[in-house]
Amino acid sequence: MADSIFRKLRDGGEEGELAPALTIEETVASPFALDVSCYLLANLSSSILAGKSKSEGLVLVTFSRSPSFYLQFLKQKGIFVSSSSKWIRVLDCYTDPLGWIDQPSPGVITEGSSLIKLHKCVSDLKRLFSSIIEAGREMVGDGKTRFSVAIDSVNELLRHSSMPLVSGLLTDLRSHAQVSSLFWSLNTDLHQEKVTNALEYISTMKANLEPFCPSSDGKRNALENLFLVHQDFGKGRFHIRFKLRKGRVRVMSEEYHVDQTGINFSPISSVETIIAATKSLIPKASYLVHFNLQLSEKERVEKEKVVLPFEHQDHGKSTEIYDGRRTLADGKTEATPLSSGELQADVVSSGKGGEIIYFRDSDDEHPDSDEDPDDDLDI
Repeated sequence: MADSIFRKLRDGGEEGELAPALTIEETVASPFALDVSCYLLANLSSSILAGKSKSEGLVLVTFSRSPSFYLQFLKQKGIFVSSSSKWIRVLDCYTDPLGWIDQPSPGVITEGSSLIKLHKCVSDLKRLFSSIIEAGREMVGDGKTRFSVAIDSVNELLRHSSMPLVSGLLTDLRSHAQVSSLFWSLNTDLHQEKVTNALEYISTMKANLEPFCPSSDGKRNALENLFLVHQDFGKGRFHIRFKLRKGRVRVMSEEYHVDQTGINFSPISSVETIIAATKSLIPKASYLVHFNLQLSEKERVEKEKVVLPFEHQDHGKSTEIYDGRRTLADGKTEATPLSSGELQADVVSSGKGGEIIYFRDSDDEHPDSDEDPDDDLDI
């Protein structure tokens, strides 16, 4: 399933379309978005070097780790980056994000340092956008050749800039003609839900890391689940949601395992587990509308107590319908006919509404006759 994300980023978008974008979401209980980013970084780098990608270069923007961390990671994967490499550029927003350092410390020279450009004052997003595009054009030129952009974390961006400005930066990168694909990571526990929803709206793909044993309220009980947390830490489910054309959405899930070599993915064997995992990704109706579509237990009980109009309301007593006979079946006393004067006097004295008393002429008359009384007339 993770290979599907990689292929989408490798192939990029069609000419005239926005570049595909991926949001990698992590939580405190499952903080492995960096491992997923490194997995995609290594695969994209390999495809670019092999000439199998539509993009011919990669711009890596670092916020949460130093550039040397990623260069060392690529070296461990067999991808050597030297000063003569023309397929990668690193924009260092980790060393001095606020512009407090006048000069970098001497002696801190890393392999491929000529490919690393120090960027200060990350709160100026217009300048950051220009730096990313400039770094990409250093590799591929100003023509139609395209490059990919990888941002290891937008948490630091949201710390120094507002959400509309950050979403505007990501949208501008997606809409640039030379950007082939784009991905970033986000810790959802650090931000409000509206921030997460805004970044998901921009994205065409969303990857979500879910631990194996979350509690009912989404938090872990350190006393009760300490053993499970220790045993299953580094394991969980990897959910992927693709936005397709015409508003369709495809959801895929698999399991992940993090060890010293990195993150590994494997299919989920249990069908019940797949169904339960997919249901957890379906948005609740309360997120889509401004009112509740479901009843609480108290509301359900109150609803059952309501007696509908024209419904029998004698609380379990037998129902008897008067069919026009002089007496009811239970042998009640025969109703005494009243003259119109007596009836009016009784109604006036009682203060209640009137009633209609009807006596059938014969037993042959049906109680509810559908015959037309004017049927014998020649109309």
